[in-house]
Amino acid sequence: MNDINTKNKSLESWIWDAACSIRGAKDAPKYKDFILPLIFTKRLCDVFDDELNRIAKEIGSRNKAFQLVKADHKLVRFYLPLVPENPEDSVWSIIRKLSNQIGEQLTTHLREVARENPLLQGIIDRVDFNATTHGQRDLDDDRLSNLIEAISIKRLGLQDVEPDVIGKSYEYLIRKFAEGGGQSAGEFYTPAEVGLIMAKVMDAEPGMEIYDPCCGSGGLLIKCEIAMEEKMNLRSKQKYVPLKLYGQEYIADTWAMANMNMIIHDMEGEIEIGDTFKNPKFRKGGRLRTFDRVVANPMWNQDWF
Repeated sequence: MNDINTKNKSLESWIWDAACSIRGAKDAPKYKDFILPLIFTKRLCDVFDDELNRIAKEIGSRNKAFQLVKADHKLVRFYLPLVPENPEDSVWSIIRKLSNQIGEQLTTHLREVARENPLLQGIIDRVDFNATTHGQRDLDDDRLSNLIEAISIKRLGLQDVEPDVIGKSYEYLIRKFAEGGGQSAGEFYTPAEVGLIMAKVMDAEPGMEIYDPCCGSGGLLIKCEIAMEEKMNLRSKQKYVPLKLYGQEYIADTWAMANMNMIIHDMEGEIEIGDTFKNPKFRKGGRLRTFDRVVANPMWNQDWF
């Protein structure tokens, strides 16, 4: 097994272990809506740390770096209003050290992050980690603490993992959840091998507009961008314009997941929510908008298709 496959397996195992740390593999699927945003938050925290460290090298200390980015959010991609008492501690340590009213405090922290970053609104703040059903916590503080601790084990910064590895791990976890719930994983994402072939068949050129009317977690759109970049790197070392990615997704949580996936890959995508057949969001001049390429992985097992 080569190094890349070994790293993928390690990351995937870590994510699944984190999921199972809540209660066990049998019950883990129903907690996906808590796990994925928390993993996404860990990535944001670790990347923010990397950016702070870069700035600290230039101006002398992390304490000064915190003050500088607070005054000018444009110095970082996402400004996180999470400042540890000891500026040398990681930003994630604020989450990791939560001990009382964990669900309530975590929800508050993520909503503060969303307020500071419009691009994350409706994505990182969708989940209420203090939510109850029939008077009982959906995820009590003990299990939430276990999940946070399990996620804390691995660093997800710029030099620790590649964005595509994170994306693959999202897909892995989605597949595991689908299998555990007796569903078809194809409802949420296109298998990696199939997606790669489809992306290469698209043969997209720089700057083209690519649309997926049932984009799921956004993996197929991302593969189109990656395939285009690989082709351009082989053809020329000159700079090129990235693809313009568009998608629509019916399920709200999957829509949020697609946006997380785009952000993790540092790609610009416009993902709308809604039923593509009944309420297509991409229109122009009263008609359906056209694109340079349209790619999709519908649920082929449906009788109506």
